[in-house]
Amino acid sequence: MKIVYPVCCGVDVHKNIIVATLAITDKSNITQYVVESFSTINADLYRFRTWLLSYQCFNVCMESTGKYWIPVFNILEEANIKVLLTHPKYVRAIKGKKTDKKDSKWIADLFKFDMVRSSFIPPKDIRALRELARYRYKLVCMRSSERNRYQNCMTVSNIGLASVLSDPFGKSASDIMRYVLSSSIFDEEHCKKLIQKSAKKKTELILESIRGSRIESDQRFKMKEAAAHMDYLE
Repeated sequence: MKIVYPVCCGVDVHKNIIVATLAITDKSNITQYVVESFSTINADLYRFRTWLLSYQCFNVCMESTGKYWIPVFNILEEANIKVLLTHPKYVRAIKGKKTDKKDSKWIADLFKFDMVRSSFIPPKDIRALRELARYRYKLVCMRSSERNRYQNCMTVSNIGLASVLSDPFGKSASDIMRYVLSSSIFDEEHCKKLIQKSAKKKTELILESIRGSRIESDQRFKMKEAAAHMDYLE
């Protein structure tokens, strides 16, 4: 097989340590290996980068292990070292006496023949946008969970407001529920004043959906906490 990368490095990444194996192949196709271990502290990662550059190694292959590969990638990217990230299943070593050193050597051996399938790593600005988009998605999911929890409490408390109004979290519904949760006595006349615009034609249905409701202390507590959390997320 043709050697594509005469000087390359295979890296076995863990939470607290990385094991790197340099594979240096001469013109006679004889490969020499240099193995070194580094901690994942920034100072040691910079030492790892300097170690690579001292051997004129600009091609590195490592597994996409959780988030542990990202700090290593960030520091190597600064020095324009090409990092090939791959899924662990594509560089899984043969079963037997597995060690970190053997794993990193196996990665280096596969990589020097260009036999490793790479994972796509978008540019830095796109990675930043992805992080923000994913975080926003998580927050939206949290808000949806709180809304479901809030509506479940309403159902348990015999409040049928969600069946009357199209948006149980609209202006009218929110103001009414805020009043109901803060007051021990339900004043229908005051409640009528809280009904907005087009919802006024459903005034009697709205009042009927609240009459006879039973909000126990546990449900009241949950609804107040959920409402506060929704406001915060919003």
